[in-house]
Amino acid sequence: MINIKQEVEALEEELIDLRRDFHMHPELGFQEFRTSKIIYEYLNNLGLEVKKIAKTGVVGLLKGEKPGKTLILRADMDALPVTEKTGLDYASVNKGLMHACGHDGHIAMLLIAAKILVNHKGQISGNIKFVFQPNEEEAGALDMIKEGVLEDPKVDGAFAIHLWTPLKSGEIGLAEGPVMGALEEFELTIMGKAGHTGSPHEAIDPILASTNIIQTLQSIQTREIDPLLPTVIMIGKINGGTGRNIIADKVEIGGTIRFLFKDEEKEKGILLEKFERVIKGICEAMNVKYKLDFIPSNPALLNNQDMVNYVRKASIETFGVDDNFVKYRSMAGEDFAEFSQRVPSVLYFIGNGNEEKETNYPHHHSKFNLDEDTLKYGVEMHIRTAIAFLNNKN
Repeated sequence: MINIKQEVEALEEELIDLRRDFHMHPELGFQEFRTSKIIYEYLNNLGLEVKKIAKTGVVGLLKGEKPGKTLILRADMDALPVTEKTGLDYASVNKGLMHACGHDGHIAMLLIAAKILVNHKGQISGNIKFVFQPNEEEAGALDMIKEGVLEDPKVDGAFAIHLWTPLKSGEIGLAEGPVMGALEEFELTIMGKAGHTGSPHEAIDPILASTNIIQTLQSIQTREIDPLLPTVIMIGKINGGTGRNIIADKVEIGGTIRFLFKDEEKEKGILLEKFERVIKGICEAMNVKYKLDFIPSNPALLNNQDMVNYVRKASIETFGVDDNFVKYRSMAGEDFAEFSQRVPSVLYFIGNGNEEKETNYPHHHSKFNLDEDTLKYGVEMHIRTAIAFLNNKN
């Protein structure tokens, strides 16, 4: 019989050391070269079958001593282009880059879970693929799927954990059905005619047109979409103009469109048509031209009811209580959604928000940090869900 808590606690110092090392050395998507190398060597030293996939991705295969199903346990690896301002002893040493979303903790938890599960493969029926995914922030999961991560052996289910500061430490965010939003990104260029601000009639001002577009786009989500279908249109960047007395020749705008629709493909097409209709109409009215590019990201993340049940049972065993569940959904995008669209899956949230430890900053914030006392719970949850799923013959 495995004493999971005892084995996890024995490795807690290594768990935290791993997390801090990854935190100090963040790397952007598909550039996780150091991270990937460490993971590959760690899994190889455990005796797993290890391979590189999707540029910097790593997959370690554990074969149980009895035949059975195949399960994915997934962690994401990439960091963000954020300048860290935490002041931590283990703050990022890579200028302008930061693990501001918890992926450093995800990697460390899955490595330690693999280390413990390897020692008990005699009690495992089937296979576990420890999947370390690159480029989650820009949809790297699909690259892994295209390169066969769900095959050889064929995958029957997938679990993933997201450490989550909007939830209090000790809480578990768990829900069935759609739990994270589908995401489309966009790049929009508004093109006018440069000129002197003292002679605006001789120019065509793209900045004025852009301000109209930015404000009017908000009317789509409040006036044209069913209020029971969450929709969020956000502008993340604007760039235009070179001087205070110069009318710009163009303005570049970038942002995201997030949604949770019942019929995702159909409703998404309608939404994007509305989006471009607003832009086209304003541009025609204000005599400017435009160029609009949609950048597909990820579909909605769908949690399977049976997989949710595994997590619920494992959580009660891990935390010893059954009143720490929060039925949680978020409009943030998460490309584990690609797995969830293909095999029974669940992504759940382990709360990390602790005001006293200053781990309650939002994700992608320059002062984001993790409550490291929660990492051991993530390891235990990985182990319990994996064993329960693989040893259930139904």
